[in-house]
Amino acid sequence: MKIIALLSLLFLAGCSPDSAPTRTPEQVSLGFFHAIYVERDVNKAKQFVNEPMKEVLSHYYIASAVQRHVLNLSMTEVTMQIEEIDIDFFRKFTDDVTVIVKMQGLKGGEAWIDDRTIRLHKIGSRWEITEVLLEKGNLN
Repeated sequence: MKIIALLSLLFLAGCSPDSAPTRTPEQVSLGFFHAIYVERDVNKAKQFVNEPMKEVLSHYYIASAVQRHVLNLSMTEVTMQIEEIDIDFFRKFTDDVTVIVKMQGLKGGEAWIDDRTIRLHKIGSRWEITEVLLEKGNLN
């Protein structure tokens, strides 16, 4: 009887979910921009990016410098939403996606709408931001 109880316990322990929840590309993208524009916390933003991007973020150190030099868009009072993502039903079969995040806020004290496109790569079950793509212009 003890053997059955022990085997049952091992089986249940093996079936328990991972301690870290899997984030979708949308959650990773919004989490990154929220950390930079709303919380203004570069260290918090680093959890959403790969190692080379972590080095870039570490170089600029503060959120306003990341906004200015990495994202090329300094804004305050920002709200954001996913504008477009290049995957849909088949997302479990792809390891690279591009996400466009639309941001609304104030730039130089005036209302501003703009977007930023980022590339994500899936490693195992974890999505990471690998690149901020160059933008063509604003939406104003």
